Amino acid sequence: MLAVRSCATLSEAAGILSGDRQAVLIGGGTLVMRDVNEGKLTEGTLLRVTDPAFRRIDAGGGRIELGGGVTMGQILATRELAFLHAPARAIGGPAVRNMASVGGNLFASAPYGDFAVALLALDAQVVVQSGFGSGRATPLEEFLSARERMGTALVATIQIPRPASPGDFHFRKISRVKPKGISVLSIAAHLPLAGGRVSQTRVAYGAMAPTPIRARGVERALEGKALDAAAIAAAKQAALEGCRPATDAIASEWYRREVLPVHLGRLLAGEPR
Repeated sequence: MLAVRSCATLSEAAGILSGDRQAVLIGGGTLVMRDVNEGKLTEGTLLRVTDPAFRRIDAGGGRIELGGGVTMGQILATRELAFLHAPARAIGGPAVRNMASVGGNLFASAPYGDFAVALLALDAQVVVQSGFGSGRATPLEEFLSARERMGTALVATIQIPRPASPGDFHFRKISRVKPKGISVLSIAAHLPLAGGRVSQTRVAYGAMAPTPIRARGVERALEGKALDAAAIAAAKQAALEGCRPATDAIASEWYRREVLPVHLGRLLAGEPR
């Protein structure tokens, strides 16, 4: 039987999660309730967090902080986070966006988790709270690689360096059904320029591996280059490095490998899909 328990603080929830392997945090519920409704989750305790910090947005400084329970709807309602509106809008329809949380999206399996792709390209950190102690900040890339081993981790906060120029951040979701189809793949790129050349670029993919991944070959191809036709061609040549896409009901591995370089090139060139 499933029980529901409310926690007034993040530390209370983290403490319960650390001591009870059958406890599951429920944020927006878009992942957990699916398992409940499909009969995959029938025993244990669902933990609700009522701590206001869990849904707090601090977008006023150079480092943005999002509580793990912040919803996509909250992000879309925050003018200071306009550069994140495209990936937030890519998550389901309005009803889903009003429930789906930033923290929950980090645990979504491929081909879901498009918002995590954007966060990875923005060099986000995840503050994970375990037990009753304080949280520990971890680079998102490290968090994603260890996600399956972390079990009942509580994502308290996501920290994002604010892009110096919001126009340097680009996001594109490729789907067969508009506007809220499941991803064939997604691409996020942060392309800051210094002296007319790309500097410290970060590019990330969704649905091209079991978790969102960095496109390191593309980053190397672009670093220090003017974003011209030659650099874009080199980036497309390196586009598939490190990719391990799956075949699922949305697309085959072959199709994902075929279309990724095309859409990457269009994104880098500023072309429409």
